[in-house]
Amino acid sequence: MSDRIKVVIVGAGFAGLRAATILAKAPDHLDITVVDRRNHQLFQPLLYQVATAGLSPADISWPIRTALRPYRNVRVLMAEAKEVDAEAQQLVTCEGRVDFDYLVLACGSTHSYFGNEHWSEVAPGLKTIGDATTIRAKILTSFERAETASDIEERQAHMTFVIVGGGPTGVELAGSVGELSRFTLSDDFRHIDPRQARIILVEAGPALLAGYHESLQREAVDALEGFGVQVWTSKKVTDVDENGVSLGNERVEAKTVLWAAGTKASGLGRDLGATDRVGRLQVNDDLSLNDHTNIFVAGDQAYFEGKDGQPLPGIAPVAIQQGKHLARNLLASVRSQPRTPFVYFDKGMMATIGRAAAVLQTGRFRMSGFLAWVAWSVVHIFFLIGFRNRLLVSLQWLWSYFRYRRGARLIAEPTTVLSSEPSSSGTHSSENARAKGRKVASAGSR
Repeated sequence: MSDRIKVVIVGAGFAGLRAATILAKAPDHLDITVVDRRNHQLFQPLLYQVATAGLSPADISWPIRTALRPYRNVRVLMAEAKEVDAEAQQLVTCEGRVDFDYLVLACGSTHSYFGNEHWSEVAPGLKTIGDATTIRAKILTSFERAETASDIEERQAHMTFVIVGGGPTGVELAGSVGELSRFTLSDDFRHIDPRQARIILVEAGPALLAGYHESLQREAVDALEGFGVQVWTSKKVTDVDENGVSLGNERVEAKTVLWAAGTKASGLGRDLGATDRVGRLQVNDDLSLNDHTNIFVAGDQAYFEGKDGQPLPGIAPVAIQQGKHLARNLLASVRSQPRTPFVYFDKGMMATIGRAAAVLQTGRFRMSGFLAWVAWSVVHIFFLIGFRNRLLVSLQWLWSYFRYRRGARLIAEPTTVLSSEPSSSGTHSSENARAKGRKVASAGSR
């Protein structure tokens, strides 16, 4: 077995899992180890639907071992990656050291509060199933508290929801909360009218969905307002506490504040090369590191400029294409062949706002409304792993569309997390770990 080449992949997200499947199918003598802090692959683009009771966690997750079961040369290690020892060619994990000849870092990203990390305790972000079930419990509990509140101001605070960040995640969260209050919960209470909930989407920049055409940005605002969402642009959050947010001299009393304003790359391997302001490792055109050509980086953790000179966004298509390409370059090195530069093929962008409302942009082609929503639905179902998940999500969406109902409206019992939450790929350095003992809603209501 000494002549076999050891490949270690850290993170089983879009990039890591795609790289693992390509390498596992190769005829070369490869022993592949996939390291992830979680035991499941998460389809993060639909995580907001778990957070707003549209889907259950199991609908958008798939066990890593099941996904890689057909490949006998792949080993899955559920562990936290702590450090990369490049000189010794070893990955240091909580379960010990793992030798490698080639290393792939695809650890994803986590929340960034721009130096105000204490805000995370009252304004959760959305990266993991734990985050999603925490947010779901927070939203649904707010309506329950409003139902029993005798004080008008307290009731209004419970029925005010502030989402910080006007990117795709913030837009999707805001629209989904609006749909939840206007349709799903509209007849469930006796002392409050959920349709009177105040939902505010706050964006520090001049417009929502930066990068989209102005016409689609306006379409998104119109659609959000149709779901009862107030859109506030050019407003910077200066403070967040358990009772609301401050926007300069303006104060909004709200018991539910959700964070979708920023991310930072996993800190694993950050000492191996130059990084940008959000911690992404700068990679060569073949996706390897300048001083460590046997180490590849992909997805949210990689800084790579596109044809326009701007860094590629942290979205699934980028991660998938980079995972494919680095796998091919790794095989080229094993076969003593030249590597090729990575070129991103931009298939466009899309974001959903709510029921029968979405925006789509690819090149000069732009579309919004029902047809864009159908296209968004088809694409997302296609990228889900497993026939069961595709079928269940399709049926759930059809049910919700025709019946105006959501089937995952459960407030799970809280549990104490004894170890820190993972980043989006489930693996990260200890500097990204959250404080022990944070209370989150259990993901057991699948």
